[in-house]
Amino acid sequence: MTAAKETRPYGLWPSPITPESLARGIRLSDLAWDSDGRTLVWLEGRSGQGVLVRASPDGDAPRDLTGDLNVRAGVGYGGGDFTVAGGHAYFAERSGRLYRQPLAAGATRPITPAFGHAAAPAVSPDGRWLLFVHSYEGVDRLATVDTAGTRWPQQLVSGADFYMQPRWHPHGAMLAWVAWDVPNMPWDGTRLYLGTPRRGDDRALPTLTDARPIAGGDDVAIFQPEFSPDGRHLAYISNESGWDNLYLYDLAAGTHRALTAGQSDLGQPAWAQGARTYAFGPDGQALYFLRNEGGFRRLRGYDLQRGAEYELRPLPEYDWLEQPAVAPGTGQFACVASAATIPPRVVTLDGHGNTPRVRARSADETVPPGDLATPQPRSWAGDDGATVHGLYYPPSSARYAGDGLPPAIVLIHGGPTGQATAAYDGRVQFFTTRGYAVLQVNHRGSSGYGRAYLQALRGNWGVYDVADAVSGARWLADAGLADPARIAIMGGSAGGYTVLQTLATHPGVFRAALCLYGIANLFTLAADTHKFEARYLDSLLGPLPAARDRYRDRSPLFHADRIQDPVAIFQGADDPVVPRAQSDAIVQALQRRGIPHEYHVYEGEGHGWRKAETIRAFYGAVDAFLKQHLLFA
Repeated sequence: MTAAKETRPYGLWPSPITPESLARGIRLSDLAWDSDGRTLVWLEGRSGQGVLVRASPDGDAPRDLTGDLNVRAGVGYGGGDFTVAGGHAYFAERSGRLYRQPLAAGATRPITPAFGHAAAPAVSPDGRWLLFVHSYEGVDRLATVDTAGTRWPQQLVSGADFYMQPRWHPHGAMLAWVAWDVPNMPWDGTRLYLGTPRRGDDRALPTLTDARPIAGGDDVAIFQPEFSPDGRHLAYISNESGWDNLYLYDLAAGTHRALTAGQSDLGQPAWAQGARTYAFGPDGQALYFLRNEGGFRRLRGYDLQRGAEYELRPLPEYDWLEQPAVAPGTGQFACVASAATIPPRVVTLDGHGNTPRVRARSADETVPPGDLATPQPRSWAGDDGATVHGLYYPPSSARYAGDGLPPAIVLIHGGPTGQATAAYDGRVQFFTTRGYAVLQVNHRGSSGYGRAYLQALRGNWGVYDVADAVSGARWLADAGLADPARIAIMGGSAGGYTVLQTLATHPGVFRAALCLYGIANLFTLAADTHKFEARYLDSLLGPLPAARDRYRDRSPLFHADRIQDPVAIFQGADDPVVPRAQSDAIVQALQRRGIPHEYHVYEGEGHGWRKAETIRAFYGAVDAFLKQHLLFA
């Protein structure tokens, strides 16, 4: 017999998810198998520190590898932090240097000097050379160094604005990589290159004899090239069909063929180095890939001999999988797996796809599943008739219920080409376990719904995203899912921009707002942001100076006199993407007009929170602000 729930006001339910518990969480971002096919290494983010952890093949307890060094690549948004081969881990440290660490025992050794930043290290099949992406003083390139670090690094490929995902052929006979130039972003148009390394004498680093593009272009984006273990093929993901599908290039015949089709995405926007959504089986006869359907991503297989896709169900409890990796020889599978009610875990399967084994957990997992909300994919018609997608989470508690309609949070993702997914989201559960409904809006311009939906925001940033946020709030109210007088909007980065622009163009729709490192002035963003996004606004708004009127019209700072709703601003003091000056400017405008607001600046933080003390303070401030301006207003 089920016990009756206690009735308490929505938004004030005692929650098992506290600021302290969120601050204790660990980030699980990537993993890799060693060449022996049995040793697994993964990367944990502990507060502001990146730590490599080794799982022993014999089942002994995992142990840390990297001591006081901070494993964190610094090219663009990061990623591509490490690789593992031949009994060693090779990783990028926060200072920009590459290091080598024995997996068994021994001292960490720097193998590149301290200048610029390195990412995406890849070890040659003979174990002698390390290929990596390097960025220094605004110039990106591919470079090489010997794995012992006895030689000065050497530039291998240059000339493009950006490089990503370098790969060695399993016999060392070829290299593959992705490159692109501004004003494109890596989801707009990139090129896949093949090159032939030339070996000199034993003391000389490899050079490149040729480099030729084999796929992609200005309007076709390529993602994640991978050579097959037998050396016959090069796989990659392309959006040329309008959706991210898998392709195979025959290296001998020089021919391409599509392996998958259909209206779902297999790739993702390459915001960071090192991202993966598929892996070859150990003999090269199968591919294991992740199919994204409405924010739920699950494992599929493709048999290259039969030429057929097939279903895999070894991980049914997980709704979002990331960074798949297959062990050489043994075929063991590993990934980061989560679901709305399961915080991220490092999960492995043996070579036969048998019972999953959890190798690491990102949280203590003490919250009962009955207290957690699960997402419901929803679509609604915008004010202009366009179809908009999102994920709806109802208030959730095994112990408490509320009267009437709940307050709601409309969450806007970053990017703006991001996507709200069914992965575990501690922020969402922080709200739902307190009695809030949550709507994560995947507005036009979001990824995961095909190229046309992704490109809908071209020239329309600050219009479609705002309209879809407003129509999402109205849909919540019309569907009887939220109290129309108690709906707040929240977003970070590009989502923070949408928050500010919505407040300026649709005052009164939202009772309160939470803006994390949001953009207030598009002119200064175009001038001050980091290299990776320096020309992103060309496609979202248009190039300057021709589009100056649009920049002014879409900049919340120039229309701050229209803002009337209470807003909390949160900013990292050291943010290179959206500099602090953006938040300072909008706060000054709010102060001049006496608009209720709060301003929280976190020292030592960049574009997002990493430190436990910041996370704890942030959620405490959010809870207090919503109580004052949404629940009790």
